[in-house]
Amino acid sequence: MQKSSPSALRRWILALAVGAALPLQASAADTELLNVSYDVARELYKDVNPAFIAAYKQQAGETVTIKQSHGGSSKQARAVADGLEASVVTMNQANDIDMLADKGLVAKDWAKKFPNNAAPYYSTMVFLVRKGNPKKVANWDDLARPGVQVIIPNPKTAGNGRYTYLAAWGSVLKKGGNAGQARDLVGRIFKNVPILDAGGRAATTTFTQRQIGDVLVTFENEVSMVRAEFGDNFEVVYPTVSILAESPVAVVDKVVDRRNQRKQATAYLNFLYTSAGQEIGAKHFLRVRNEAVMKKHAANYKPIALFTVDEVFGGWRQAQKTHFDDGGEFDKIYQSK
Repeated sequence: MQKSSPSALRRWILALAVGAALPLQASAADTELLNVSYDVARELYKDVNPAFIAAYKQQAGETVTIKQSHGGSSKQARAVADGLEASVVTMNQANDIDMLADKGLVAKDWAKKFPNNAAPYYSTMVFLVRKGNPKKVANWDDLARPGVQVIIPNPKTAGNGRYTYLAAWGSVLKKGGNAGQARDLVGRIFKNVPILDAGGRAATTTFTQRQIGDVLVTFENEVSMVRAEFGDNFEVVYPTVSILAESPVAVVDKVVDRRNQRKQATAYLNFLYTSAGQEIGAKHFLRVRNEAVMKKHAANYKPIALFTVDEVFGGWRQAQKTHFDDGGEFDKIYQSK
């Protein structure tokens, strides 16, 4: 029997190795994206993901899987900064993505990468009260009345807590008040907050299931979903003025480039702007950018005067520095509670 030469043996072993690797290579061709998102967007992306996966399979012939991670928006952004390997971030405030851009994880001009300042959806802050509105809550001033318990998540960790703070502050300025009066109102509101939950969904649980508080302040889409689930136990109250709360998105460049995922991650975020993606957003009571879809679901949205963070606070970076950085206005207000 002829003996195999060492070189022939090496070639045979290599051939076996290549053959054994082929199924793994085919499997590795499937792309897995991680969407790191804010607390109350769980159900939204549970619907978005399978719709995108099917559409992308039909369009590109590729299979994509998507994992979700949810928590307070700022807490999630910090997790990405600390190494959580997000392919995309879908947050509820621009300053969380700005922070990632400052760290080189996201493009500096991320807001120009997609339409509408890279925010396919927006919402606003409204009040959820118990049936019959026993405390007669109608506007921001009512949240500061003695005896009214208000549930708001922590503005240091949760986007809707931050929007609530800014909405209350801005409501004073929009009717001609000054910064001192705004500070006084926000201070009195937070004195009525018995618990500072870390995220919006935890705050909703505190109000709806633990039965703590007279009013929950959160996103319009969140209170609409609570009413859809719990029926007549709660009512939605719209203040006379509130804040425009955008939900910006971005590709995490360093991750997608290292993993060769840019094409799929970009397609995923672009899907949010399609008619199908906008319909899903409207189904979850988000205000959408597509005028036809918005008109179709107009009954879900009560007209309300909205102001922007740019208009009243000089943009998110300035709002963050003045109000939410360590030692800022919120810390001063809450420490004196």
